[in-house]
Amino acid sequence: MHTRKLWILLTFAVITASTLLLSSYRPAENNFHTEAELQNLRGGARSPIDSGEYFLGSVRCQGCHGFDTLHQANVDENGKDVNLYDDWESTMMALSAKDPLWRAKVSHEIMVNPAHANELQTKCTSCHAPMGHYSAMFKGQQYYTLADLLNDTLGLNGVACGGCHEIGSDSLIPLEFSGNVHYDTNHVEYGPFTNPDIGPMQLYVGLIPTHSHHMSTSKVCAACHTLQTKTVDLNGNYTGNTFTEQATYHEWLNSSFNDSQPCQHCHMPQINDPVVLANGYQNLTPRSPFNLHKFMGGNATMLKLIKQNKNALGIEVPDMNFDSTINVTLDLLRHSSVDMNLGIDSITTDTLFVSVQLTNKAGHKFPSGYPSRRAFLQFAVTAGNDTVFKSGMLQPDYEVEGHDAQVEPHYNTITNPNQVQIYEMAMGDVNNNRTTVLEQAAVELKDNRLPPAGFTTQHYAYDTTRIVGNAETDPDFNSNGSNEGTGKDIVHYHIPLNGTTGNLNVQAALYYQSIAPGFLTNMFSMHSAQIDSFKNMYQAADKAPVLIASGMADSVLIPTGINTITSDNWNVFPIPSANGQVILTSKGNPVINRIEIWDAAGRKVNEYYFNTHNSQYIVNLPVNSGIYYLKIYSGNSYAVKKAVRQ
Repeated sequence: MHTRKLWILLTFAVITASTLLLSSYRPAENNFHTEAELQNLRGGARSPIDSGEYFLGSVRCQGCHGFDTLHQANVDENGKDVNLYDDWESTMMALSAKDPLWRAKVSHEIMVNPAHANELQTKCTSCHAPMGHYSAMFKGQQYYTLADLLNDTLGLNGVACGGCHEIGSDSLIPLEFSGNVHYDTNHVEYGPFTNPDIGPMQLYVGLIPTHSHHMSTSKVCAACHTLQTKTVDLNGNYTGNTFTEQATYHEWLNSSFNDSQPCQHCHMPQINDPVVLANGYQNLTPRSPFNLHKFMGGNATMLKLIKQNKNALGIEVPDMNFDSTINVTLDLLRHSSVDMNLGIDSITTDTLFVSVQLTNKAGHKFPSGYPSRRAFLQFAVTAGNDTVFKSGMLQPDYEVEGHDAQVEPHYNTITNPNQVQIYEMAMGDVNNNRTTVLEQAAVELKDNRLPPAGFTTQHYAYDTTRIVGNAETDPDFNSNGSNEGTGKDIVHYHIPLNGTTGNLNVQAALYYQSIAPGFLTNMFSMHSAQIDSFKNMYQAADKAPVLIASGMADSVLIPTGINTITSDNWNVFPIPSANGQVILTSKGNPVINRIEIWDAAGRKVNEYYFNTHNSQYIVNLPVNSGIYYLKIYSGNSYAVKKAVRQ
C-alpha cells in the first residue's frame, strides 16, 4: 500500500515538473544557462518563495534584473547600464523603512500619544515597510510595529519589487488610500509588457510574471500617496474627523495631466531603446519602451543625509548609486518643477513695480507630499553695492527671515521686507494653532502650494486638495482673472526707492526645502533613540535649499522728471499675437514720443520713435514667443502695457 502511494506521488511530481517546463518553453528563445549560472540562480538567497509566504526580498530579483557582467541585458542600445536593481536601491522607495526622519517622526508621534502607539506604527509601516507589514497581516497579526520591523528583512527592504508589482489590478476599483493596499497573494508579479516569459521566474523564484495595464497607471501609486489621518484633540482623544496629510494622487487627478501623463512619466522616465530584461538568456526578446527605475522625487536633502550616514543606518549601497539618484532628483527639481518670468511693470522716481510669475510644470502641487516641504521666493533689488530691498533671505539656521512664527500669509503684493512668499501647507490643531504633530492635524491653516495646470475648485477631488488662505481670493493665483487652471502665480513687488539714483539690478529666485527647520522644532524638543539619532545626523547634514528657478533684470534706469500715467488710457490687441504685430490705441489722441519694448526678464529689446498725433500705432514684437511690456512715452509721462507673442 505504501509503495503504491509512493509511486502515485512520484508520478504526480514528474507530471507537474514536466508541465512547468513545457509551459515555459518558447521555441524562439534559448533559456540555456551554464552550470555556474544555474547554481547561482538556485542558491539559497534566490530559492523559490517559501510555502505560506507572499513576498520575496529584492535580492532575489537581482540575479536577473541587476547588473549584467556580460553587458547584454539591462543595457540600452548604447550599452549603458539601466538595470532595475541598482537604480532602485539608492532611492527613497528602497530606503523608506530605514529613513531616519520617518523613524524619528513615528517615535515623536508615539511620545505625544502613547496610547495610540500600536495603531500609529501599524499605519505608518503599511507604506514604509509594506512587504513586512502585509506579510504580518496575512498571517493574522493585529499590529506591525518598529520592533517587528527591525527584526524583519522583508520590512527593512522598504518599497521593494513585490511592494509594487504584486498590487492587484482588481484592488484599484474602488481605489483604496492611506496605506490600504490590496495585494494579489497568488504569487504573481504584474508588469507592463504583454506575453511575458513565464518559465524562468516561475522556476527560480516561484512567481508568475503577468501582464497588466494597471502597472502603467497612476492608480498603482494612489494607496500610499493619498494619506488621511484620524484627528485627535490635545488630550489624545479621537474627534471622529480626518485630516488629509497628503494627496498627491488627488492633485494629479485635478490637473490636465490626468489623461495623458501618469506618475511614471516623470518619476520613472521612459526610454524607447529595446532592453533585454533578464540576465543570462540568449535571444530573449528586447522590450520597449522601458521605464527606468530611478524613482526620483523631491528629497535630495534626505538622500544626501542617508548617504552620509549609511553605515550607521545599516545600508550597503555604493556611493556612486547614491550620487546617480541625487543627480537625477536635482535635475527633476531644477528643470521639471517650476518656470519663472521676472518683468519690470513700471518705474517712477520713487517706486519700482515688478512682477514675478511662477508656472508649475509638475502634474501635482508644488511642493507636494509630506507637509515638511515648502518653497519660498527670494527677491532683491540692488543699486551698485547697496541693497535697496530684500525679501526671503535665509538665516544661519536656514529659516526664512521675516517668516511669521505662526503662519506667513500668502501675498498678491509685497511692499515690505518682512513680507515673504512661502508656498506651503500649514497644519492646525483643534484650536487652530499650527502643529507639526500629524495626529493633531485638524484643519489647514494655509495651502498656497502652486497648483498644477488644469486645477479647478469645481473638480470632485477638490475637497482633499483645497486652496486655503489668502491665495483663495488672489486673482493671479491659478487664474488669469476669469478662468481657473493656469497653474501660475504672479507676485507683485512694489519697491520704495527712497531717493535711490542710478541703475537698479533686480533678482528673484525660488528655493525649495524638503525639510523646513520649523517642522522639526517640536520633535527635537523631545528625546528618544530615534529622535536623537536623526537630530545628530540632521545637524551635520547639508541643509542648503535647492534653487528651482531664477530671474534677473539688469540696469533698470530710475527715471528723472517723468511721471507714470494711467494705463487705462491705452489698449493693446490682439493678445496674444500670432505674428508678433500688435496695435496700440489710445484715448484722447495724445502725442507719443516713443514706445520701448521690454522682455519679461526686464531687458529693453527695441524702441520706436513717433512724435505724432495718431490714434493707433503698430508695433512689431521680437521674434521669440513670450511676454513683453510696451513702455509708452508721451511728453513727461509714460504708461506700461503688456503684450504677448505666441
